[in-house]
Amino acid sequence: MHDGSPVTIRALKLNDRAEFLAAVRQCSSQSLYRRLFSPKQRFTEEEVAYFLNANFSNHVALIAALEEGGRSVIAGGARFIATQPGRAEVAFLVVDRYQGRGIGLALMRHLVILAQNAGLKQLFAEVLADNVFMLKLFERSGLRSSTRHEGGVVHVTLRLPERSDLCSSD
Repeated sequence: MHDGSPVTIRALKLNDRAEFLAAVRQCSSQSLYRRLFSPKQRFTEEEVAYFLNANFSNHVALIAALEEGGRSVIAGGARFIATQPGRAEVAFLVVDRYQGRGIGLALMRHLVILAQNAGLKQLFAEVLADNVFMLKLFERSGLRSSTRHEGGVVHVTLRLPERSDLCSSD
């Protein structure tokens, strides 16, 4: 993270259910609204199953885990869901008290690698115009992007570099 604290980025697993729900409960109603575009404090069993059951082919889900008080806690998560060949929707949620510490960017870097390995060329997101953290994350990702404003929503498209482009910049 920005302050040098260690963070572990890993796959979200079925046995993360309790920690996943605890992380969601720690998010403000505003953070959940910005992520889900609706006022929601609880998920149905079907929604929880959907979030936890990523197949890691066309639906990838990662978490950022921190050590706190001797135990691992989920500080945030990100996912992409392929919607058509070469293209996937991306979404992030970082627990309020961890926002602004680099967790979103760490998750983004891992998602980009997994997306490239899956043969994706573009990631896209719909972001509420007042969601400054999310818009800044996309801006700081280093990816070529385009945006389109429609009402209070910003449609963001990120173009993934070819794998050889990443290797040649080192």
